[in-house]
Amino acid sequence: MALALALSTLMLPASARADGVEIVQAHLETSDEGVRLSADFRFELNRGLEDALLRGIPMYFTTEIEIFRPRWYWFDETTLRAAQTTRLSYNVLTRQYRISTGGLQQGFAELDEALSLIRRPPRWLVAPRGALKPGETYLVALRMGLDVGQLPKPFQVNAINNSDWRLSSNWRSFNFRLDGR
Repeated sequence: MALALALSTLMLPASARADGVEIVQAHLETSDEGVRLSADFRFELNRGLEDALLRGIPMYFTTEIEIFRPRWYWFDETTLRAAQTTRLSYNVLTRQYRISTGGLQQGFAELDEALSLIRRPPRWLVAPRGALKPGETYLVALRMGLDVGQLPKPFQVNAINNSDWRLSSNWRSFNFRLDGR
């Protein structure tokens, strides 16, 4: 049985952001492995974050997705929750920025090149084949931001009191219907 997809794309106005991260577009698409998330984020690092990065403090950006199946008789059923963290670091000796996601690492000479991989990540497998039921409509919620909980402890304390360290989006929702053929 081949899976087809009816996708809804999330397009948000520039004013729909919280503390610096804007979700420009997001949608789910099917593949042979399952359902993948394609997303595009817009944000800039402020001067305080750039300085910390250049001094060797790694930054962790976490993308979270939740997929719900709406029910009229009870609360929505949480079908799936997933998160993917991307680590951005700078090596002072080699003067290279490094992006790490899972076991994969990639080096960049310029900060903007490294950030482009965070802003437009590769399609991420969020649901393996068979995890979502064909014919069902799901509510998808997505957000992305700087995960201050993974910073070194002294910086976590500073991040609570300093708005420079708050870089995240609000939860954004869209519908997704998985059609079966």
